[in-house]
Amino acid sequence: MPESDEKLKEKIIEVLKGVIDPETFIDVITMNLIVDLKVKDGVVDVVFRPSAPTCPLGVQLAYSIKHAIKGIEGVKKVNMTVVDFIMAKELNEMLKEED
Repeated sequence: MPESDEKLKEKIIEVLKGVIDPETFIDVITMNLIVDLKVKDGVVDVVFRPSAPTCPLGVQLAYSIKHAIKGIEGVKKVNMTVVDFIMAKELNEMLKEED
């Protein structure tokens, strides 16, 4: 991974430490809700797994994560995938439409 991609990935992780689960008051990085994060030429691929398949805040957290990443300088595009969630298919479609 080129150094600029590595630096951007580090920035993303730092920003995501500020995305707090309103139910637990713990950030999504500490809770291990980001199960995969790749950066290539400013394009971010992120996989988010809510804390439970029926997590009532799964949709809200998914949007918070995507918007936090999109707001980082150097990020050109965010491809977000939600897994192991009761509404994953619908939520993934909504997240794609937002681009």
